[in-house]
Amino acid sequence: MKQKFKQKRRAGFAIIGLGRFGLALAKTLAESGAQVMVIDSDENKLRQVRAYAQDAFRLGKLTKEALEDTGIAECDTAIVCIGERIDVSLLTTLNVLNLGVPRVIAKADSIEHGIILERIGAEVVRPELETATRLAAVLLGSAALDMMRLNDDYVISEIKVSPQICGKALEELCLEKYNLHLIALEKEPDKLLPQASPEEILEEHDAIVVLGKFSDADRFERNVMQSIKNKEAQPTK
Repeated sequence: MKQKFKQKRRAGFAIIGLGRFGLALAKTLAESGAQVMVIDSDENKLRQVRAYAQDAFRLGKLTKEALEDTGIAECDTAIVCIGERIDVSLLTTLNVLNLGVPRVIAKADSIEHGIILERIGAEVVRPELETATRLAAVLLGSAALDMMRLNDDYVISEIKVSPQICGKALEELCLEKYNLHLIALEKEPDKLLPQASPEEILEEHDAIVVLGKFSDADRFERNVMQSIKNKEAQPTK
């Protein structure tokens, strides 16, 4: 029986292919509050993401018609995480591009594969150079200067101090509220303070290096500026 999918849905990201890279990317994006659609032919893999993906579709063949039926054209960004089968990767990427998805990113397993993907109009990510966490940070507009994935959940993130918090003390960031641990304060590219004082004043070109879950680091970036503004706006007693 042919599957019937709802039309005209809206999802931020569509991920096609749930290998290790696709699964990690879907989980990271979803945990950060993004709208995620996933597509794969393996029901067991889909079952792993149904708890946090807004839409999960099992497609045996990634034809243009089948992809269109999922509503993928309504997504802002599609990531094709199929690397091992170059022919399927290229055809799927071309189909998604032809459906009008504004931004299409594709995983490449070789230099040659990446060159072809770029020539047909896709952005390319190479797992040997990028991690799913790093890509998710870019897609979510993270302020992180660099990010290292430790396992499925934890990252070490270097976050640039924004103008809004210049002149504030480290303790005013309330890192513990976000379950983040300060590893170091970077005053210059080659000057780290591993045991920075809570009273240390943040300056324009500083960066903080923190350890924690990616979702908590992302939540900190999104909320801390507003939290500080709200605190300043409160009337004094």
